[in-house]
Amino acid sequence: MRVEAVELRSCALELVRPVATSAGRHEQRPVVLVRLGFDDGSEGWGECDALLQAGYSAEYSDGAAQVLADQLVPRIPARDLDRDDPVADALSGLAAVPGHPMAKASLEMALLDGWLSAGRRSLADFLGATSQRVPGGATIGLGTTEEVLGAARLAVEAGYTRLKCKIAPGRELDQLGAVRDAFPDVAVCADANGAYRLDDEEHRRRLGALDSLGLVALEQPLAPDDLAGHAVLAAELATPVLLDESVGDEGQLAAAVALGALDGLVVKPGRLGGVLAARRVHDACVVAGLHLVLGGMFEAGIARAAHLAVAALPGFDLPGDLGGSDRYFHPDLTRPHVLEAGMLAVPDEPGIGRRPEISALLATTRRIAIGRPGEALSWAPA
Repeated sequence: MRVEAVELRSCALELVRPVATSAGRHEQRPVVLVRLGFDDGSEGWGECDALLQAGYSAEYSDGAAQVLADQLVPRIPARDLDRDDPVADALSGLAAVPGHPMAKASLEMALLDGWLSAGRRSLADFLGATSQRVPGGATIGLGTTEEVLGAARLAVEAGYTRLKCKIAPGRELDQLGAVRDAFPDVAVCADANGAYRLDDEEHRRRLGALDSLGLVALEQPLAPDDLAGHAVLAAELATPVLLDESVGDEGQLAAAVALGALDGLVVKPGRLGGVLAARRVHDACVVAGLHLVLGGMFEAGIARAAHLAVAALPGFDLPGDLGGSDRYFHPDLTRPHVLEAGMLAVPDEPGIGRRPEISALLATTRRIAIGRPGEALSWAPA
């Protein structure tokens, strides 16, 4: 197996409905795609999770696109890859570039897609997935109580049984209380994106009051680097405290576990550096007895397919954030992921299980870079 051609595409998609969080408002979803062509004529596709702007992490879409072209693709070897583990062989040179987990994850995704497709094996089977369907989740952005309740009602009417409501100081108790009263049988999680401070008495009072609402979890209440504060909250609250932005690798997970800073983890493969790292983190969380959630990043269809395979691993005991394509894009870049009876099917086709639709690629591609492994690529208008 040898990579013979590399194609990068920078696409622009509009979200069906904007999503407001404590960190900002998301209206557009840039998507950087990776296509690898192999010597047997097959191909593999990957998608980068980086958002429009830095904030959730240091990565952002234009920066990820440039580091892929300038730094990462030149380190993909232009030779026959190890037959037993071509993905690890192809990625071995990327360790020389620190950081950029989302950009690296997109290359890993394309390599896995091509290798597994050639072997007629699905990503879900390769990872050890045990479920054919996983519960869908709907993210509800910040807003007035009426706006939040209206968005929640639309999601429940569409079949979602798990809602993740974004919160911020002063915009949590009334909104969450209204959602719990209106939909007592729906699992509700609150996601603060690090907006609270433990040294603020009002913040602390409001976080404590969340215990009365019967939430399934409270996600990332404090700043990512405040593991000590999260340990205090995890001990104080009956509501399980989940970490997201605080954990970017296995070492940070070990530190958080040692401090007692979490009851569970939101696993986002892009943040962790790929689906293989996500599987390792999943395994470590199972050993530690932690809750597990598969988080979403407003992915398009390729990454959503890969992340559904991760979500089907046996340790994910809380419903995740992955929703149907129609919640985010119309149309998606791929054949859509469809919510049926509150569940999403885990792709079982060879590879990741999704390919871009040509019409969607042509309509959304803004820039393209084409070349070979082992050399830097240059971006040009599409």
